[in-house]
Amino acid sequence: MTPITNQNLALEFIRVTEAAALAAVKWVGKGDAKAADKAATDAMRQTFNTIDFKGLVVSGEGKKDEAPQLYEGEIIGTGAGAEIDLAVDPLECTDSVSNGRPNAICVIAAGPRKSFLAAPDVYLDKIAVGPEAAGRIDLDKSVAENIKIVAEGLKKPASEVTVVVLDRPRHEDLISQIRSAGARVRLITDGDVAAAIATARHESPIDVLLGIGGGVEGVQAAMALKCLGGELQARFKPKNADQEQKLAAAGLDKLSKLNMSDLVLSDEVMFVATGVIDGPLLKGIAFDRGAPISHSIVIENQTKTIRFIETRHVSASMAKAASKCSRVCAAEI
Repeated sequence: MTPITNQNLALEFIRVTEAAALAAVKWVGKGDAKAADKAATDAMRQTFNTIDFKGLVVSGEGKKDEAPQLYEGEIIGTGAGAEIDLAVDPLECTDSVSNGRPNAICVIAAGPRKSFLAAPDVYLDKIAVGPEAAGRIDLDKSVAENIKIVAEGLKKPASEVTVVVLDRPRHEDLISQIRSAGARVRLITDGDVAAAIATARHESPIDVLLGIGGGVEGVQAAMALKCLGGELQARFKPKNADQEQKLAAAGLDKLSKLNMSDLVLSDEVMFVATGVIDGPLLKGIAFDRGAPISHSIVIENQTKTIRFIETRHVSASMAKAASKCSRVCAAEI
C-alpha cells in the first residue's frame, strides 16, 4: 500500500466515520443503545461499499452468527483496489450515546493484510502513554513506578500527572494505588480508545491510561499511538471461561505481555475517527441552523501526519435555500 493510496483511502474512510456519526447522533439521549449501534453500523457498511478497495473486517461487531453486518471475516468495499484489514467500531460507547454522556466516537483502524493483532473480544489490562514516556513504562512495574516515569518524562511532579481510568468496580484497588502515588484520577464511564490516544496529544489533560478494557479497543488505540509516537502495553485478562476459550482458539495466552510490536505489525497503518459526543480526543456533532458539523481525526503512520477535519454537511434543501438567498442578495446589490 503506497503512501498515495493510503492518503486516498484515509480521506475516503472519513466519509465512512462521518456517515456513522451522523446516523448515531439521532439517537443521543433516547435510551436505545441497540438502535444507535445499528444506525451507525448500517451507515458505516453502506458507505464502505461505495469505496474502491477490498476490505476484510478482522475485528468488528462480532462473529457472523452474532452480527448481520461488519462481522469478523466480512468482505466489504467494491472489491477493486488495495487489500486492507480493518478493525472497526461503528459506535464506540453505545451506552454514552443512549444516555447522552460524553466520549462517543466512530472508529476505523486499518492497514495491509496481517498488519495488526486480530484480538478476540477479551479484556486487556492496559497502560498507554504519550511519546515522553514511551519505551520506559512497563506493565510489570507498579502503578507508582509508572507514574514516576511519566512524571519524569513530562518534567512535572507526580501530583500533576492525570491518569484516566474506566469507572468500574474492578478498578477500585487501581484507583487507590494511583491516589497513593499522588497522581490525579479522571474517571470515564466508557470509551478508553479516545482516552488512550489522548495521552499522546499535548493539548489533552490526560497523561496516562490504566486499567482493564476491551481487547479490540486496545489494538485500535495501539495503531493510533504508533503513529503518534506513544506506547501501549497490555496483557489479556479473560473474565470468564468463554473468554478463556476465545484466547485458546486464537492461539493466545493470558500470561504474555503484549508490546507495540505484538499489537501493530506494520508501519503502514492508519486511524480514522469522527466524534458523536464531545470527548478527550474529538468534539461531537454540532448543529448550526440545522446543518450538522462533524469533527474527525485522521492519523497516518507512514506519512507521519495528523489531520483534524471539520465538515459542514449541507442538505440539498439547505443548498437550494442558500442559492436563492445569493440570487436575491445579488439582485439587491
